[in-house]
Amino acid sequence: MTSVPTVEYKVSPAVSDLELNKLFSVSWPAHREIHFQAVLRRSMSYVCAYEGAELIGYVNVAWDGKTHAFVLDTTVHPSRRHQGIGKKLVLCALEQARLSGVTWVHVDFEPNLRPFYAQCGFRPSEAGVINVTSDA
Repeated sequence: MTSVPTVEYKVSPAVSDLELNKLFSVSWPAHREIHFQAVLRRSMSYVCAYEGAELIGYVNVAWDGKTHAFVLDTTVHPSRRHQGIGKKLVLCALEQARLSGVTWVHVDFEPNLRPFYAQCGFRPSEAGVINVTSDA
């Protein structure tokens, strides 16, 4: 009988740019290498999922320093998707936001991810958005 690998979730661990870029590259074909440390320093918190020493999942929580936080970059290694890892990452992130005194957590997502975020407890809301980099 084969044992099921244990997934360990860590809040704001020391994680390298190399590890994160490796995960993002395999998860998102259009990913370009970035300097994650600058992002992590500004985050309220982030949660990483590990299988042994391998990073297999990540989610970031940014915030306004008061009552609003934002779930960003939820990522799970393609070979480990649909096993509850993403949901657990998001739920851990939501708990960290709650413990930090956040009242509202926002998330933007592509339409195909609506069921996933609904399972995490998010509900649709109206919001406005503007692209400040375009001339349109």
